[in-house]
Amino acid sequence: MLRVRCLRGGSRGAEAVHYIGSRLGRTVTGWVQRTFQSTQAATASSRNSCAADDKATDPLPKDCPVSSYNEWDPLEEVIVGRAENACVPPFTVEANTYEKYWTFYQKYGGHHFPKDHLKKAVAEIEEMCNILKMEGVTVRRPDTIDWSLKYKTPDFESTGLYGAMPRDILIVVGNEIIEAPMAWRARFFEYRAYRAIIKDYFRRGAKWTTAPKPTMADELYDQDYPIHSVEDRHKLAAQGKFVTTEFEPCFDAADFIRAGRDIFAQRSQVTNYMGIEWMRKHLAPDYRVHIISFKDPNPMHIDATFNIIGPGLVLSNPDRPCHQIDLFKKAGWTIVTPPIPVIPDDHPLWMSSKWLSMNVLMLDEKRVMVDANEVPIQKMFEKLEVPSCYFVDGQYTSFQQSQPQKVSVPLRLTFVMPIPWEEASTAGPAMSGAEAPYSPTLIDQACWGLGLGLK
Repeated sequence: MLRVRCLRGGSRGAEAVHYIGSRLGRTVTGWVQRTFQSTQAATASSRNSCAADDKATDPLPKDCPVSSYNEWDPLEEVIVGRAENACVPPFTVEANTYEKYWTFYQKYGGHHFPKDHLKKAVAEIEEMCNILKMEGVTVRRPDTIDWSLKYKTPDFESTGLYGAMPRDILIVVGNEIIEAPMAWRARFFEYRAYRAIIKDYFRRGAKWTTAPKPTMADELYDQDYPIHSVEDRHKLAAQGKFVTTEFEPCFDAADFIRAGRDIFAQRSQVTNYMGIEWMRKHLAPDYRVHIISFKDPNPMHIDATFNIIGPGLVLSNPDRPCHQIDLFKKAGWTIVTPPIPVIPDDHPLWMSSKWLSMNVLMLDEKRVMVDANEVPIQKMFEKLEVPSCYFVDGQYTSFQQSQPQKVSVPLRLTFVMPIPWEEASTAGPAMSGAEAPYSPTLIDQACWGLGLGLK
């Protein structure tokens, strides 16, 4: 899922900015002060207290369809991916996954995922769209493409993957849509699914930038990268070594997370330092890109590791602690530890991890959408306030409705609730034994747009 347009003026962020600034010395303020310059502040520099050299972007055209600066402003329009025709990527060195799934990839690489899995995924994504529409959000969808078609460049040949993860390939910064170059050969032509939508936004006033497309030649990948043991990966990650080299810039958009004029990025298996530097130079001087890192043996996409969900509020994965977390604490941020996911160990995650549970979708500062199977994280939010908007047992209940309204597919999919951030706290112990069918795994990725990877 890609946040395309948020309410202009949304959450101010000014209070959080002042709060952070009052706790940082001048040497640190250059890194995180005014972190939460949100929509209104970023488009109306005269209303904030930034220094003259921290000039914000020009005001947006009144009719521009694209406007988003962070992950929590009131959501007005969103792109939700498609699972139709999704294919298993060829089993190559860059498409690394857990060893227990290697046989599956070796057997089915280049072919469609099982039909029954895709059918469930498509149905649940459709229901996700219905819920978003009921919440007043405009939903856009990418084109349906046959991802099984083979293609060849001078440097490689491959088949495609899917159009399920707009968050992976696109990032919105202000009124600009940036198309990521990607790092997997199976995702080289993934942008094609979104071109019709992007062209429409462009014609209506949005900026559109495509990052340099990598050749994805063999030199971009460490052909001898060890992927058998977690220990090896931990050692290499600590040394700053990943399966992608610095041969040319590459990055997935999902390795960047926005907080107004400050954007945080991680070096990962699909995002290299050259890619981060390209983003830094491209967005300067109006935005600052900061590299943060984690104790993660296989980093790939930041949302399920470090998810900024409000002004000065972040969900931080307890299994992948942030090396720079003390800087955030000193700046006055509230660090929330999400509960352990309940998804069973034998659930076929393929290229993801259980921590998809923390990759929640913020509809605004007071409403969040989470996986209905993940009761512990619901309990975490319930500790903050009783839910007022939720979907369960085939019925959708909105805070604006006194009577439940039936929806088209009776699936227990989503949980939406208001949040009083001032009471943010850690959830209780995880629950066990929750039923977890296949499809929510793909759905979580497709709807949240968190993308493919070992999260």
